[in-house]
Amino acid sequence: MNIKQVRAFLAVAQSMSFANAANQLHLSQPALSLSIKSLEENLGGKLLTRTTRSIALTPEGEALVPIARRLLAQWENAEDEMKQRFALQLGKITIASMPSFAASLLPKAIRNYHATYPNIQVAIDDVLSDIVVEMVRNNQVELGISFEPTGLLELAFYPLYDDNFIAIFPKDHPLEQYSNITWKALLEYDFITLQRPSSVRTMIESTLNEASIELNVAFDAHQLTTVVRMVSEGMGVAVVPSICRQQATEQGTICRPVTQPEIHRRVGVICQPRSNLSIAAAAMLDVLINTYF
Repeated sequence: MNIKQVRAFLAVAQSMSFANAANQLHLSQPALSLSIKSLEENLGGKLLTRTTRSIALTPEGEALVPIARRLLAQWENAEDEMKQRFALQLGKITIASMPSFAASLLPKAIRNYHATYPNIQVAIDDVLSDIVVEMVRNNQVELGISFEPTGLLELAFYPLYDDNFIAIFPKDHPLEQYSNITWKALLEYDFITLQRPSSVRTMIESTLNEASIELNVAFDAHQLTTVVRMVSEGMGVAVVPSICRQQATEQGTICRPVTQPEIHRRVGVICQPRSNLSIAAAAMLDVLINTYF
């Protein structure tokens, strides 16, 4: 049973006239009769009784009418929904983003996207950067925003910008007089950072290890917002991605470039190959690239 046969049957059942039904469907009467005959053969019995003067539904035909109406309505609804999705008039996408990006730069891209595609819903999952990659890999979300990971395998990475890490410390701190802060000078004070297995913690530890600098951590936390708050309360100093600069400044901390060594990492969009993305997700990827790259 196919949709053309269902439409043909309903047209005849509603008009009780092969001539009227054929006109309605823009078919010849022989073609309409063949469609009804094929439907009856597929289902295994007569749906209509036909004489030279009249047409009547068999009991099985009567039973099929409400089913056929539901099928046709569902088909038309599905067709309409898919057309809207391909025209970006309907749909929903979910983006997994590391919290620092979600709280600072991402709203601008979402605003730009919503201005162009107001009928597409956008949901944000702000999670640690390591979890972002896993969510994309497990198809929990279509797009993820994080530092460039190692071992992407089948995933794609679209860079948005380079993030240079910065040192932050409370106001009136002895380091405030310097325009650049070396790691050696910074680590003379209590150091606050993220807990393992954070990618930020990993980047800091691997960079300092390569430079033969010992890292002693006084306090660690699960979120960068907590690290920034602890610094603002005078508990110590920290090194964070520069994407946290606005938040750190709003919390009253001082920001300076950190050198010897520097830490920088690309931030970008992680996703399945573009050909596997929905139309809505592909459009969001373009907006992100055009907004930040």
